[in-house]
Amino acid sequence: MQSDFPIPIETRALGTLAYIRRSIDASTSMAVPGTAGIVMGVIGLLAAVLSSLPHWGAYWLRIWICAGGIAALVGGALMAREAAQSGHARYLGPVRKFMLCLCPALFAGGVLTAVLCHAHLEGLLPGTWLLLYGCAVLSASTVTIASTMRLLCIMGALFVTLGSLAFVLPSGGHIAMLGLGFGVLHVAFGYLVGRSGHAV
Repeated sequence: MQSDFPIPIETRALGTLAYIRRSIDASTSMAVPGTAGIVMGVIGLLAAVLSSLPHWGAYWLRIWICAGGIAALVGGALMAREAAQSGHARYLGPVRKFMLCLCPALFAGGVLTAVLCHAHLEGLLPGTWLLLYGCAVLSASTVTIASTMRLLCIMGALFVTLGSLAFVLPSGGHIAMLGLGFGVLHVAFGYLVGRSGHAV
């Protein structure tokens, strides 16, 4: 419908700039679905419950390594689905940047897991995992879309805090710290990311 009044040129310019900004954001930033965080958190909570049971406590390391692998596969699949549905799959740049930010700290965690296990220092693993995962999330948050960047920064900082605390806590509290980090934080922030505008 034609308007009886002319549209000011500055209004058109602002609309064009907003469109350009949205396009740049889509081509340079990665959308992180809240669903991935919630599912990964549920897996973390299950691992915490299993490794807390008397008959399974001796296998806590195997339980958490298996849970970490499953969570990584499921979380990666959900993020790939979100990228495809939102159109971000057209842009390889954001995905590549996200992986380059996320993977180095995760790779370091894998190497240190092998080293510490070989040295029979498994008691240092909970703090190492939480600390390095927090660093990975903090780094990767810089290439996520604006509505989730702040949430991921806070989550990463909380992981770093939990990891630092795990190094000074007695071994009896390590499983609780892992459950609080990889379970509770993932579920809570997955829900908050979903509320910020992405499908949960």
